[in-house]
Amino acid sequence: MKRKFVTNLILLLFLNLLIKPMWIFGIDRTVQNSVGDETFGLYFALFNFSMLLNILLDVGITNYNNRNIAQHNFLLPKHLSNIIGLKFILAIVYALFSLGIAAIIGYNNIQFHLLFFLIFNQFLISFTLYLRSNLSALHLFRTDSLISVLDRSIMLIICSILLFTSWTNIHFSIEWYVYVQTIAYVLTAVITFVVVLAKSGRIKVRFQLSFFRVFIRKSYPYALLILLMSFYNRIDSVLLERLLPHPIGKEQAGIYAHSFRLLDAVSMFGLLFAGLLLPIFAKMIKQKEPIGQMVKLSFTLLIVPAIIIAVSSIFYDKEIIGALYTSSTEHSSGILGILMTGFIGIACTYIFGTLLTANGSMKQLNIMAFCGMVLNIALNLLLIPRFMAYGSAYASLATQLFTGFAQLGLVLFIFKIKPPLSYIIRLALFIGAVVVAGLVSKQIGQWFYGYLAMLAGSVILAVLFRLFNLKNLYHIIWYEKD
Repeated sequence: MKRKFVTNLILLLFLNLLIKPMWIFGIDRTVQNSVGDETFGLYFALFNFSMLLNILLDVGITNYNNRNIAQHNFLLPKHLSNIIGLKFILAIVYALFSLGIAAIIGYNNIQFHLLFFLIFNQFLISFTLYLRSNLSALHLFRTDSLISVLDRSIMLIICSILLFTSWTNIHFSIEWYVYVQTIAYVLTAVITFVVVLAKSGRIKVRFQLSFFRVFIRKSYPYALLILLMSFYNRIDSVLLERLLPHPIGKEQAGIYAHSFRLLDAVSMFGLLFAGLLLPIFAKMIKQKEPIGQMVKLSFTLLIVPAIIIAVSSIFYDKEIIGALYTSSTEHSSGILGILMTGFIGIACTYIFGTLLTANGSMKQLNIMAFCGMVLNIALNLLLIPRFMAYGSAYASLATQLFTGFAQLGLVLFIFKIKPPLSYIIRLALFIGAVVVAGLVSKQIGQWFYGYLAMLAGSVILAVLFRLFNLKNLYHIIWYEKD
C-alpha cells in the first residue's frame, strides 16, 4: 500500500505542478490584474457563495461512495445507475435554494447572471468528482490523476488564446472568465463519464426513491461534515463583501483573494493526498491492516512542505505579493503569512480527517466541524468591522489550527497511535531550523535568490533531521509490493 500511495502521489504532484501553477499565476492572477480588485472581488464573493450550499449537490455521496466502493467493488454498476439520477434531482434543489437565498440577500441582475453560471459550474464539478470517486475507489489512480488536471488544462488553453493573442475580437471580462470555466467543466464531465462507463459496463439511469432514501440516510453525516467545513473555509469573503459598506466590501474581498488564491493553490496539493488516502485507508481498515506507518509517512510528506510554505510566506510576504499583483499590495501582503500559517492546520485535516472519514468516525468529525464553524463566524463578525481583510485572515488562521489539531487528537485517541518522542523532537527542531534558515536567507541581497535558498535549505534540513528518508522512499518505490 505504501508503494501504491507514493508512486501515484508522485504522478499526481507532477501533473498538478505542471498545470495548476500556470493556471493560478498565469491566468487567474492575470484576470484579477486586468479587471481590477473590485470586479474580481465581486466574482470571488459570488464564487464562494456558490460553494456554501454545494453540499446540496452531493449530500455526502462522493466521500461515502469512495469509501463504500473501495470496500465493495461489485456495487459500482448498481450505484452508478441510481446515483446519476439522484445527482440531477439534487442539482435542481441546490439551484433553487442558492438562487432563493441570493434573492433574499439582495443580489442585483449582474450578480444573478454570474451566479447562474457559477451554480451550473458547481453542479458540473460535483458530478465529475462523484464520477472520479469511483475511479479512485477502484484504485485506478493513474486514470484519476490525468482527469484531475483536465479541466484546468482546457481552461488554460482557452484563456491563453483570449488573454494573450489577437485571434478573437472578444474583450475579455469577468463574464468570459466564468464562461470559459463552464466550457471546460462540461467537457471534463463528459469525458469522465465515458471513462467510468467503460469500467462499469452498460447502465440504465434509474429514479428509485427507496434507493435514494437508504443512500442519503447513510451519506448524510458526510454531507453535514462537508457543509460545516465549507462554511468555515469559504464564508470569509462573503462576509467581507456583505458586512463592509460598498465599494469597500468588494475591494477588501479582492484584496483577501490575493493571498487566499495562494492558500487555495497549496491546499489543492493537500487535497491530492486526501483523494489517494481515503480509499487506501478504507481498504486497510476493512482488512484490519496496521495503519500507523501509512499515517506517519503521509503526514510527514505533507506537514514538512506545509511548515516550509508557512514560514517562507511569513519572511517573504511583501516580495511574493508585490511580484504577483499590481494593486493594493501594501495592504494585502501581510495577509499571506497569516493564511499560509493556517495551512499547517489544513495539512492535518487532509491526513487525519481523511483517516477518520475512512473509519466512519462521522459523529466526532461533525462535532469538531460545528465548533470550527461557530468559531470562524464569531471571529469574522468580531474582527471584520475593525480589521477588514486582516480580520478574516486571523479568523481563518485560528479556525484551521483549531480544527486541524482537534482531528490529530481524535486520531491519537481513537486509533491509539503513539508517535515516537524522537519524531516529535525532530519535527520541533526542524521548525526552529527553518526559521533560522529564513533569517539567514534575508541577508542575501536579491530577494528571489534568498527565497530559493531558504526553500532549498529547508528541504536539506528535512533530510538531515531524517524527516525525509531518501533511502526508505527509494525502497518503497522500487522494492515494496502494492
